[in-house]
Amino acid sequence: MGKHKSGQKSGGGQRSGNGRAWYERVENGYHIGEEQERKKNMGDGVMKDKTEKEVQSGRAEWKELSDGSTVRNSSGENGAENQASDNQVKDEKIQDYGQVVLDEGNGKEKGKIYLLSIIGEIEGHENLNSSSKTTKYEHVLPKLAQIEDSEDIDGVLLLINTQGGDVSSGLALAEMVASLSKPTVSLIIGDSHSIGVPLAVSADDSFIVPTATMLIHPVRMTGMTIGAPQTYHYFQRIQDRITGFVADHSKMPQDKIEELMMSTKDLTKDLGTLLVGEDTVRLGLIHQVGGIDKALKRLHEMIDERRNEA
Repeated sequence: MGKHKSGQKSGGGQRSGNGRAWYERVENGYHIGEEQERKKNMGDGVMKDKTEKEVQSGRAEWKELSDGSTVRNSSGENGAENQASDNQVKDEKIQDYGQVVLDEGNGKEKGKIYLLSIIGEIEGHENLNSSSKTTKYEHVLPKLAQIEDSEDIDGVLLLINTQGGDVSSGLALAEMVASLSKPTVSLIIGDSHSIGVPLAVSADDSFIVPTATMLIHPVRMTGMTIGAPQTYHYFQRIQDRITGFVADHSKMPQDKIEELMMSTKDLTKDLGTLLVGEDTVRLGLIHQVGGIDKALKRLHEMIDERRNEA
C-alpha cells in the first residue's frame, strides 16, 4: 500500500492480499496499513496485542470498527491534543481576521453564531500601509459565502468599529450581508463612518452603544479627477447607490439621508452630519440602543423564530 497524506483515508475496511483486514495508523504524518507496519516493525501477535492496548487506553490514532472501517480515535491523549489544536485555530482566526464561532456554553439548542468584525479601514482594490488597521474585503466575501452554504452556522453577528474606506468594496460587503438567508444582527461599538453606514444597516436588526457614532458625508475621491460635468454625474450616481441602499435597509427616507449628507451645520471642515447613539435610533437609521447582551439575545430569538417556521 502506498503512502497517503495525513487526513485522507486509503480505503478502510478493505482486505489485504492474504485475506487479513487492515486499518490505518499514523506515523510521521502519513497513514500506513497494519500489514505494512507489521512487516516493518514486529510480528503479527505482538503488533495485534500492542494495537488493542493502545485503543483501550485511548492512545491509538485510528481504531477499527466492527464493519472493518476505520475512524479517528478522539479520546484519551489524542482527544486532548485535538481539543488544544482546535483552540489554537480559534485563537489564530481571532488574531488574524477578527472572526470566531460563538458556541461555547450555548448548547446546540441555541445554535452557533459566527462573529464577524469590521474594524479599522475597509481595504479595497489597493493594499493600505502595514501600520493601518484594516478589514480586507477579499477575506470577508468568501467567508460570507461559506456561512451561507454552511449547515453548522445559524446566525451572524457583525461587530462594527470602522472609519469607512473603499466605497465599492464596502458596498459589496453590505450587499452580501443583506442577501444572507441566515439571521443577522449588527452592533456598532465605536464608529460606523462613511461606507460603514450601509454595512451597519445591512443586517436584519441593528444595535448601537450609547457613545458610538455614525458619520454621513458625501463621496470623496483620491487621485486625479477631470473637471467636467461627467465627473459630477459620476459622483452623484455613486451617492445615489449608497443612499438608496441605506434607505431600503433602514427607516430613514432617502431625501433625509441626502439632507444630512450635504449639511454644513455640523462639521467645521467638511460637509455631513455626525450622529451619536440615540440620535441614530430617533432618526430611524439604527433599530435599538444596546450592547453585546441585547444583540446576542435578539439574534438567538431570530434563530428560534427561523427554526419554528421551518
